[in-house]
Amino acid sequence: MKKRIKPILLILLIIVTIFTGCKIERPDDVAEDKNSTTQVENTVKDSDSTKTKEDIKNTDDTKKDDDTAKNETAKAETSKDNKDNKDNKDNKGNKDNKAANSNDGGKKAASSGKSNSKQSTAEKSKEQLIADANKHRQSGTKDKYLTDPTPEGMPKPIEWQGAKIDKSKVRYCTLSVDCLTILDNMKDFNKNKMSVLPKDGIIYKERRVMFYEGESVFDVLNREMKKNRIHMEFSMTPIYNSNYIEGIHNLYEFDCGRYSGWMYKVNGWYPNYGCSRYRLKDGDVINWRYTCDLGRDVGCTWMSETLDD
Repeated sequence: MKKRIKPILLILLIIVTIFTGCKIERPDDVAEDKNSTTQVENTVKDSDSTKTKEDIKNTDDTKKDDDTAKNETAKAETSKDNKDNKDNKDNKGNKDNKAANSNDGGKKAASSGKSNSKQSTAEKSKEQLIADANKHRQSGTKDKYLTDPTPEGMPKPIEWQGAKIDKSKVRYCTLSVDCLTILDNMKDFNKNKMSVLPKDGIIYKERRVMFYEGESVFDVLNREMKKNRIHMEFSMTPIYNSNYIEGIHNLYEFDCGRYSGWMYKVNGWYPNYGCSRYRLKDGDVINWRYTCDLGRDVGCTWMSETLDD
């Protein structure tokens, strides 16, 4: 019975297979199919992996290209900014330089104008003085150094350029220096000079001093002040051809009013010319005095008369 069932089952199986299209596979075929399927899947996986790698590589390349482009763009913008900044600095520098040059030019022009103004004033003053001198010379009232005629019996001025000093011949004179008039005019005195004002008004007490034949009043005063370490300041005044005494013992002109300053007299007379032009004689008495009223307070009248004229 069993032998009959097997063939019948086999026949039925064949029939079913035909009608259903199913394939009867042996175990070996199934194994081969599985291997084939696995190979296909591996191939697909390898393809997908390769594709993924290529995509990643392409993405990386694209990103690198983008980064490179961005860097180049940034560099270009930076270069442009630097150039713009440089241009701005150059323009600013040029403007500043122009402004500075303009200011310098203005200052130079102002300085030049001021200098020219001073120069023209000085030239005008000098020309005026020369004109006045020529006028007085022509009229016979003054010499070329604007000196009025010397009173009769008084020493005439001698120009120091032609003076001959003989140091082998020693002579003597008397010299003194005082500022007594300041003590009587303290209301007008410069209070900043109180420390240099002698309490008794005597700067150089009257004494007998030597000089060489041919020397002037200025020569004696200058030597004695240096010898006794007493301050003295003077300046040469070419228009009058004489040294002008500006200050003694740190007391200057205008320290005690608008008409104050130093004057000298010899043998009781106030010469009407500078101390460099007065040649001494043996036995002369020289007094240097500080005036607060253009000589009137020390006994000189010709100077105030000259001012009034």
